[in-house]
Amino acid sequence: MENLISKITAKIKNDFSGEGSGHDWWHIHRVVTNALKIQAKEGGNKDLIHLAALLHDVGDHKFHKAVDAQEVLISKLMKDENCDDKLINEVLTIVKQVSFKGGKENNELTSLEAKIVQDADRLDAIGAIGIARAFAFGGNRNRLMYHPDESPKDFKNFEEYKNDKGHTINHFYEKLLLLKDKMQTNTGKEIAQQRHEYMEGFLEQFYSEWRDQSKTDKVTM
Repeated sequence: MENLISKITAKIKNDFSGEGSGHDWWHIHRVVTNALKIQAKEGGNKDLIHLAALLHDVGDHKFHKAVDAQEVLISKLMKDENCDDKLINEVLTIVKQVSFKGGKENNELTSLEAKIVQDADRLDAIGAIGIARAFAFGGNRNRLMYHPDESPKDFKNFEEYKNDKGHTINHFYEKLLLLKDKMQTNTGKEIAQQRHEYMEGFLEQFYSEWRDQSKTDKVTM
């Protein structure tokens, strides 16, 4: 298994290096690190968690229109490394449960391994790195940083969430600030608390600077 993980790591590192939306190799590396840190405290199949964390962004809906992109691409990558169908299906089951599905999601996780990989991915979406990734993704998609007249949306389903083009500050309320209370493991919850508080402090500072600038604009116009 160690040899398989090394080969897949090299493949993922090559495929995701230089990606500019915040979903690059270093994001995957951090998710793997988070997942193994949580696994050390919570248990679960370490090798399966490691593989699923490495592969969690392969075929992601944000970058592939095909509904079955995850299954097709992950299956091919693992078959190329002579993985059996049982292991492929175990990884796919976890990966399909990781993604955030919008504010009204009811994503039932079927294993401790899935809970750990989901927590690990979500931890990288919050805190200082989460803030940086949010603006990197927004810029990559030509989205406004902020617009004071556009309020956060209450998405009814995954399709609405997936297709939204709103500004990045709204994304905090539509996803990032929701993640603390959606953590599945005790370890994930503990780590998320401080990162959540950091985002709240960032937003307070952002609005303070925005208000100050708005007052200046009124004086000079």
